[in-house]
Amino acid sequence: MFNRNETTMLLARINSYACWCCLTLLGSLGCGGDFPKQRSTETDIDLSAQSIVSGQSFAEARSGFQTRIVRQIRADYPTPPPPPELFELVKYNSPAGALDAYVSPDPGDGAKHPAIVWIFGGFDNSINETAWEDAPPENDQSARAFREAGLIMLYPSFRGGNQNPGTIESFSGEVDDVLAAAEYLSRLKYVDPNRIYLGGHSTGGTLALLVAALSDRFRAVFSFGPVGNIVGYGVEEYGFDINSRPEFEFRDPIWWLNSIETPTLVIEGEGGNVDSLREMAQSTQNPKLHFFPVQGVDHFSILSPVTRLLAEKVIQDTGTEPAIVVTEQELNAAVRQR
Repeated sequence: MFNRNETTMLLARINSYACWCCLTLLGSLGCGGDFPKQRSTETDIDLSAQSIVSGQSFAEARSGFQTRIVRQIRADYPTPPPPPELFELVKYNSPAGALDAYVSPDPGDGAKHPAIVWIFGGFDNSINETAWEDAPPENDQSARAFREAGLIMLYPSFRGGNQNPGTIESFSGEVDDVLAAAEYLSRLKYVDPNRIYLGGHSTGGTLALLVAALSDRFRAVFSFGPVGNIVGYGVEEYGFDINSRPEFEFRDPIWWLNSIETPTLVIEGEGGNVDSLREMAQSTQNPKLHFFPVQGVDHFSILSPVTRLLAEKVIQDTGTEPAIVVTEQELNAAVRQR
């Protein structure tokens, strides 16, 4: 199971990138159900480059920065067809083009339902059978608790994933894809456009934080096991210029947490990527952000019990303003009952 001795997440907000050269990460975050091999984080970042972190918002930083993709990466495998009683395979329009997604079918009851966009972990921007296949509660990344509670679910793939147009940009253009997926979801006749939530796990949790920093489109955001600095994932998966300080800053949630205006829960098991959670918690006093390290679970086993708790909270969240409140005691109780 997930047992990491993470050495790269000692970075603070004061010139943290100076610590990146020749570090070794022991372990990495999981994706797609399998724990990946150890990844190297060795790279020589050009610290002479002008930082883009200068008190501006994430939206302002994005408007003034153009990522440089130096290696074209695509998943290039078909999107598996889902069970029709659970999901439809659809396309939503993003700036990259028409992208695949799984979405819950119309319940046919004439009601408008709350909905959630769920982002899988992993680096290939793709969707697959994880959305519906049975999995043990110790590692169920489907977030099926939301569907079982009555939410409409949408699992988006992103640019360069599956056989989508575009190339994988790793936490850059994918932010725009998530917002485009939410727009598609909001237009479905059986979805309440004012009750759309966002959740993600691992790299999906990291991406969810960046989306929250850019837009208040979602009613609440649930980020499981993200990192503050994406160098912690290693650099082998990235197609952008890995020697560029601004390229990493542009993708690191820790620099943009103060831009978040949506109620956001950041949650991780004590046996998982909890050092990064604590680092981010220490870096911001944004009242919209709530950080929860949870005892007795790890990076994967936290998902099943806590998504059940959150699904119950979402169903009860029916007021004009979001009212998702979670306590440490509730989280610990949910884990004990799993």
